[in-house]
Amino acid sequence: MDMNQYLEVFIEESREHLQNVNDQLMRFEKNTDDLGYVNEIFRSAHTLKGMSATMGFDDLAQLTHKMENVLDAVRNHQLDVHTEVLDALFESVDALEIMVQSISEGGDGQLDVKLLVQKLQRIVAEEPVAQHAASSIEYDELVQTLLSQTADQGFNAFEITVQLERTCLLKAARAYMVFDVLEQAGDVIKSAPTVQDIEQEKFELSFIVLLVTNESQEKLQASIMEVSEVESVQITEALVKKEKEKEELVSQEVAAAIQEVTMSEPSKLPVEEKRPPSNNKTIRVNIDRLDSLMNLFEELVIDRGRLEQISKELNNSELDETVERMSRISGDLQTIILNMRMVPVETVFNRFPRMVRQLSKDLGKQIELQIVGADTELDRTVIDEIGDPLVHLLRNAVDHGIEMPQARLENGKNEKGTIRLKAYHSGNHVFIDLEDDGAGINREKVLQKALDRGIIDGKTAETLTDKQVYELIFASGFSTAEQISDVSGRGVGLDVVKNMIESLGGSVTIDSNEGYGSRFSIQLPLTLSIISALLVQMSEERYALPLSSIIETAIVQPREVMHVHGQKVIDFRGAIIPLLDLKELFTVPNSVQGDHYSVVIVKKGEKTAGLIVDSFIGQQEIVLKSLGHYLPGVFAISGATILGDGQVALIIDCNALIK
Repeated sequence: MDMNQYLEVFIEESREHLQNVNDQLMRFEKNTDDLGYVNEIFRSAHTLKGMSATMGFDDLAQLTHKMENVLDAVRNHQLDVHTEVLDALFESVDALEIMVQSISEGGDGQLDVKLLVQKLQRIVAEEPVAQHAASSIEYDELVQTLLSQTADQGFNAFEITVQLERTCLLKAARAYMVFDVLEQAGDVIKSAPTVQDIEQEKFELSFIVLLVTNESQEKLQASIMEVSEVESVQITEALVKKEKEKEELVSQEVAAAIQEVTMSEPSKLPVEEKRPPSNNKTIRVNIDRLDSLMNLFEELVIDRGRLEQISKELNNSELDETVERMSRISGDLQTIILNMRMVPVETVFNRFPRMVRQLSKDLGKQIELQIVGADTELDRTVIDEIGDPLVHLLRNAVDHGIEMPQARLENGKNEKGTIRLKAYHSGNHVFIDLEDDGAGINREKVLQKALDRGIIDGKTAETLTDKQVYELIFASGFSTAEQISDVSGRGVGLDVVKNMIESLGGSVTIDSNEGYGSRFSIQLPLTLSIISALLVQMSEERYALPLSSIIETAIVQPREVMHVHGQKVIDFRGAIIPLLDLKELFTVPNSVQGDHYSVVIVKKGEKTAGLIVDSFIGQQEIVLKSLGHYLPGVFAISGATILGDGQVALIIDCNALIK
């Protein structure tokens, strides 16, 4: 069988199971008395082991198998939970994630896990798990009666000893498959070890089954040997004592005995667990297919615009009505397609608790991460890009923000620091706040560093407000760390974070109270596919300016324009801001200056500028299209959009203009 066709599903489901294991381990660490978490971890680990073995990834299956032994000992109260046990399980999950990542990148998923396997084996060896070997089946009075009656009816009773191969990793799975074969041939009366022990893999490599059937020994042996990883099968006739007094048992008692001792519910075995159908009707769809769907819809929008134009020219009421209805339907379709691309931010947030736990342990700090609003949805494109900036901010909060436990106690704080990550909707934006109750930002230290690095001069430093001082940490190369650290970016400043967020059409601000903590607030657009924009005219060309960057529009008379060092400026609400003539910047042909300036006031963080255009066309929802590989790196142009009449309008990147 070609397993490559299942590889993508395997990778996706493996990541889901590993994330679940991580989440449950974090919860279990806080409440080690609740074994419900262990059962949930065991289920995910067991499923992952089965999938890995089926796909042929032996290292994955072997490591997960050893994890299962530890988890089984814990849930059976045979192993006390302590730090070494939890650390070993977390290390195992890290190794599994590395192997799954290798597989997703086209690798073989192999990793040297000998030391980790030995550590897990040593942990289990401290509290050995009871293993039951198959010895023999005890024939009690009830079983003897049943065998006697079935013999009178012409059935055969066999004791079947099944030996599995030593390399078998999925003993419970193979046992289930053997039981499945036997139940198709007859009735399973009893087994040694018991069904429950076989389900939990509490047996060596062999087990015995008592079967009542009308099949021959040869046919049974051939059927069982078809099961993978079965080494040998021995079949002998069961000893049946015919005693008349036993025959007096009524058939109802016999039926009850069969129901009590038979393995009539093989679905209890964990590998092939049959669950009731779920009401959650979902399918996996590749993101490339959604992109293709969106691209086709955009072509539909262009044709819709042409139809609307033709409808106006022909002035046909029936055509007008049809086009209007089509516009409504296509608008609803647009909403559905955009919603299909929305995913919860928890897909990014889920990896942070584990990261914070490890970092706080490495730094000797006690930190609790609180996550609020993980179900807030963002466009998949934004989700893919926001992960790295958030990791950088979290690492900085752990390293620079939260103090050491002793220092916190001396300052009258709880020795355990708190970092709060919150996501919420507001209008057409999503806000992500990262707040900590640490030391906050030292204004004087930041100012001194900025002066030392030449970011500002002494005169400017005297005029800066607290908020403006805090914004200095976003300057290129700025870092208050005394030494290079692997935790918070090896001296790389937060300018990288700011640039990445602004490239997504968002913004980041910071607020701090020295001694009490800091808060970073990130504002992001809901989607990068469709944005609200202001269309402007320059000569014969049309351009689009994202509304998220615009403060307001204004009509400025030529007499209001001043010149400072050769730069046009205006007085905008008491502040002097520069004017940029877009016609000159983009070399727009046939440009004629009118008797006034149409100005769009835009912002980037705390900076403001005015952009001169010929006229304002109006606000419109536009589809953002990339310029592709043919026009890479065009200055101050972030993309293009196709308007209703089929014309192309370039989208201006206001962030690139204000630097």
